[in-house]
Amino acid sequence: MIIVHVYLHSKPDLIDAFKEANITNAKSSIKEPGILRFDVLQQDDDPSRFLLVEVYKDEKAIAQHKETAHYAQWVKNAEPMLAEPRTKIIYKNIFPDDKNW
Repeated sequence: MIIVHVYLHSKPDLIDAFKEANITNAKSSIKEPGILRFDVLQQDDDPSRFLLVEVYKDEKAIAQHKETAHYAQWVKNAEPMLAEPRTKIIYKNIFPDDKNW
């Protein structure tokens, strides 16, 4: 299992549109067989900052996600709304073990 945290900073005047673009992508992403979770979080003290928590079964699932039409649409819609380039940190699951997800 691979857990990816994607850090996003929206342009302040585009927060609502940015939020919607992420929710739309997440709703489609969670339907993919290789994705176990796809959460969209908004920072409480700075609403222009978001965190995506993406949980994949394996590397193949990540590659397949990046080939979907909804991901391509997200890149097209969301990237121009970013105040700065997105960053990510990749984690490996430790506990609970993968079979208990």
